Amino acid sequence: MRANTQPKRGDALLIVDMQRDFMPGGALPVPHADQLVPVINRCLRYFTERTLPLFASRDWHPPGHASFAVNGGPWPVHCVQGSPGAEFVSDLLLPPGTIVVDKGASETGEGYSAFENPRFLEQLHELDVHCLWVCGVATDYCVRATVLDALRHGFHVRLLWDGVAAVDAQPGDGERAIEEMMQAGAAICTSEGIIHA
Repeated sequence: MRANTQPKRGDALLIVDMQRDFMPGGALPVPHADQLVPVINRCLRYFTERTLPLFASRDWHPPGHASFAVNGGPWPVHCVQGSPGAEFVSDLLLPPGTIVVDKGASETGEGYSAFENPRFLEQLHELDVHCLWVCGVATDYCVRATVLDALRHGFHVRLLWDGVAAVDAQPGDGERAIEEMMQAGAAICTSEGIIHA
């Protein structure tokens, strides 16, 4: 089920891991991730014009992170703290005041969910956020983990269907992740629906 509505007071936009290493040509590319930038920028403008909170999560891994294949994990080295690959995509128009949420910053732990950073939950409560609008990468990993954690913490979640992209390590992983998020209570929306409603 898709549900479009207008963001309002108590809502916030969360952009998940729009970093250079996840773009085509990066260390861990997500197919078509670069095509999300115009969609996300439109959402950023919409939320900014209405002075609604903006969050941007990022993988911020130490060189010895457990997820790296050289350390026995499943992934190539990516988004190492301070490296060019860990930078946000240059075309992403993050305004001043965007709150950056670092995750995966210790050597252990997957770092998939933004809620692994305990400060994120505190900031949401401090800003009286009740609903998260979520976009970014990857649908089947960090987006999925963050959305499911948000729902477990009692937040409403609206997943921007045209603002996410999947790794699809196994064909259909992205679609299965969206179905799982919907079953857990997330609403599926589109950027066009909120901007032109």
